[in-house]
Amino acid sequence: QVQLVESGGGLVQPGGSLRLSCTASGSIFRFVTMGWYRQAPGKERELVADITPGGGPNYADSVKGRFTISRDNAKITLYLQMDSLKPEDTAVYYCRVTGTNSWGRGTQVTVSS
Repeated sequence: QVQLVESGGGLVQPGGSLRLSCTASGSIFRFVTMGWYRQAPGKERELVADITPGGGPNYADSVKGRFTISRDNAKITLYLQMDSLKPEDTAVYYCRVTGTNSWGRGTQVTVSS
């Protein structure tokens, strides 16, 4: 089982930026699709973006043009650069090995003035 640890969340004003990181253990990281998900209070967890082992990204419509997912296979780390943040981006953000039950514990992102 891959262990995942997210970091980089916090409180930011609307229009601001944050960069999330997800550090993974295990040697399979470079071979699997990784995803960022989020869950807002009272809502279901949803896919934000995912990225193939070769670096091909996929984004939810709500974040296209504002968020950028990337990965560093050498550092076994997944990133999510979030720009032009909106209050509706407020949620707990999780990383996941796509298609598995390997999830991190999450990091809180709050967008508020």
